[in-house]
Amino acid sequence: MTSPPLLSPSPSSTSRLLLRLLLSRRRSPTPCSPPPPLRRCLPLLAASMSSSSSAAATRNFGSVVADADGLARKVIADFDGTLTRYWYDGARGQSSHGLLRQGNKEYDAKREELFEHYHPIEINPDIPLPEKAKLMEEWWEKTHGLLIEGGLTYEAIKKSVADAKIAFRDGVVDLFEFLEERDIPVLVFSAGLADIIEEVFRQKLHRSFKNIKIVSNRMVFNEEGHLVSFKGKTIHVLNKNEHALDMAAPVHDNLGDPNGSTDDYSLVKKRTNVLLLGDHIGDLGMSDGLNYENRIAVGFLNNNIEKSLIDYSEAFDIVYLNDAPMLGVVELASELCP
Repeated sequence: MTSPPLLSPSPSSTSRLLLRLLLSRRRSPTPCSPPPPLRRCLPLLAASMSSSSSAAATRNFGSVVADADGLARKVIADFDGTLTRYWYDGARGQSSHGLLRQGNKEYDAKREELFEHYHPIEINPDIPLPEKAKLMEEWWEKTHGLLIEGGLTYEAIKKSVADAKIAFRDGVVDLFEFLEERDIPVLVFSAGLADIIEEVFRQKLHRSFKNIKIVSNRMVFNEEGHLVSFKGKTIHVLNKNEHALDMAAPVHDNLGDPNGSTDDYSLVKKRTNVLLLGDHIGDLGMSDGLNYENRIAVGFLNNNIEKSLIDYSEAFDIVYLNDAPMLGVVELASELCP
């Protein structure tokens, strides 16, 4: 039997409580001691799939926050299992790594064998993170080696995405549009493959976003369209952070947006208030290297809920259960950045 969440509010009550806590932090610091980081002031707020996901609250909370415009000026999000659904038509959805079929059954089978061996390690909460991180790096490097050795082509990527069981969470487009309208940068960190993620954006959303950049493992193809290498260091599920920002590329460049900026996102590092979205405790490391003043960390606990809820409640400020939609986050963002 799954343990009930400690608190299961509607998005409206979640946003209101978060803002009251933030207001208290900003208005009531004691002169002799600095206030603690925001995330330590926040309780667990666990919202299940059955929680209300209605449109933005009709009440005006403008009086709750004195400086709403400066609260959340940057969003960092994981891709697989965070922006995308964990479940797809009643079965486990595919990840940006798992959906790939390189057109070589022998090598597809070898990668599947690696998944069967390492995935239980990835989701086992009893393995210490340092030990698990080494095993994850081993898994990723072996997989990348098989992709090169097996002769992966970009055409195979396009076909794999077209056939994939992958979908964005409800409300993701609403969140992206809201943030784009306000010129708020979005960094999508993924332990998957940047080229595949870009193709997922292209085929599943059919549009671009000028404020989104992808930080992930990036492939190098030769003139014939065959994979020959990977750029930079390997990014796996437990080492995604802002130190990998140099590997990022704006998704709109790859989607043909002629008006997209091609800067190096130096302004991103100046955005010191962060809204972080992830489905792994290791995703909290995505903000490493950023000298933030405030961070609200939202966790999506999709599986092993009974065993992992306590750990997630201690790590994240807000926890959504059971593959919840993104609509609660949209409302939270609207309260933080009206």
